[in-house]
Amino acid sequence: MTEVIVNNLTKKFDDNVVVDNVSFTIPSEKFVTILGPSGCGKTTVLRCIAGVENPDEGEIILDSKKLFSKKEKILIPTEKRGMGMVYQSYALWPHLTVFENVAYPLHIRKISNDEINKRVKEILQLVRLEGLENRLVPNLSGGQQQRLCIARTLAMEPEVVLMDEPCSELDPVSTAHIEDLMFELKKDYTLIIVTHNMQQASRVSKYTAFFESGYLIEFEETQNIFTRPKEKRTEDYVTGRFG
Repeated sequence: MTEVIVNNLTKKFDDNVVVDNVSFTIPSEKFVTILGPSGCGKTTVLRCIAGVENPDEGEIILDSKKLFSKKEKILIPTEKRGMGMVYQSYALWPHLTVFENVAYPLHIRKISNDEINKRVKEILQLVRLEGLENRLVPNLSGGQQQRLCIARTLAMEPEVVLMDEPCSELDPVSTAHIEDLMFELKKDYTLIIVTHNMQQASRVSKYTAFFESGYLIEFEETQNIFTRPKEKRTEDYVTGRFG
């Protein structure tokens, strides 16, 4: 059971405040979408949770374990946070096969070959890439590359799966495949995805956090965000009157 707590999170780049004093709690084993227009700070929040960016203020807690606390000078490195990050740019190794991409981080952890073979086989079946083990990354479609990126993340057995715009470059059919996979994953993981796609947020997530200009405007059950928003800025965004 994995709960993610963000308290008073602030992140600056030079003098530009990108995330401003944000707090929210993601219940364990729930699917949450961070929604908002480009430049609103949503990806920065995700990268801070993952440990790719270090906040300037606040704290990040996984269950009762503090991953980051500016006040207490706690900074747990990315690889020890129990987070799995799926990047928008895929970040796959093009010279490696499908199997090798998933297996590589497991070799780094010195896991036995038998265990690696078993784990990679199971994960490739889950993401529907079985039979493509020996194919190189450039010979995969965009949807297959995204599923491979998810497979590599799952191989590390994270407690929380983070996805940054996982469908932004995909066609509708590939997007549907990724969303089907998300529904499978939410049975076993806490999922947090970043998107500007309102239709996708309404289809897949239990909760939605709406961001605008670095602020968390509203964090509610997704159905309420789209049908009974409490904040006018949320209503303006979901009804197309934003800006």
